[in-house]
Amino acid sequence: MPVAPRNRFAGRTALVTGGGSGLGRAVALALAAEGANVVAAGRSQAPLKETVALIEEAGGTGLAHAADVTSAAEVQALVRAAVDRFGSLDVAVNNAGVFKGGAPVADLSEDDWRTLLDVNVSGVLFALQAQVRQMREQPGGGAIVNIASNLGAHKRRPGIAGYVASKAAVSALTRAAALDHIQDGVRINAVSPGASATSMSLRPGESEAERAARMRNESPLGRVVDAAEIAAAVLYLASDDAASVVGTDLVVDGGASS
Repeated sequence: MPVAPRNRFAGRTALVTGGGSGLGRAVALALAAEGANVVAAGRSQAPLKETVALIEEAGGTGLAHAADVTSAAEVQALVRAAVDRFGSLDVAVNNAGVFKGGAPVADLSEDDWRTLLDVNVSGVLFALQAQVRQMREQPGGGAIVNIASNLGAHKRRPGIAGYVASKAAVSALTRAAALDHIQDGVRINAVSPGASATSMSLRPGESEAERAARMRNESPLGRVVDAAEIAAAVLYLASDDAASVVGTDLVVDGGASS
């Protein structure tokens, strides 16, 4: 028997950082498919416009807004733009992040370390601050999902200490913010993906076929996780289905960190 389409976000406004490609685009499209007005944010306007075009082709409503999450002022302006356009901010997905600094701790460059902290940690903090300040003034509050990683609080691997530290910080920040703001009517959770079907999981020079062969051995599931599967986890935490879920970090990695 076919499953009826869901419309959990009808009339709501959702903001997705890093919405121009990969997982961010998958989340943006999934939110729009369930009725949300979606604001896709990122540094470059062109890929954001592509995401919005895909949303509109499918009958949804979207807005592309360029913003650098390492600037608190730009993130505040992003939230204002979302509210000015659609009247509220009900859901936020903080997905913008970078993966770099592949080196042992002793050899990790200062520039790579600072970039990882600026984007992956400060970027999430600045986004949370602007989003919560808006949501706690709304009658219905809101829901925020931060994208962490299974590499961090859940699993480690040699040679990527900077990335691991930054994503572990996202997990800890999520839980702390969740406790700080649940009484404000704002639910905050995280999703920690493993290797997914995006360019970020490709090793230097690796093809998708080579990645698939590698994952048959590295993942208990035997494959990378599809971006749509991660988006489904994000939408669950952002929806009223998860109304009592506060401060969790949902790992979606095919058992890799079990």
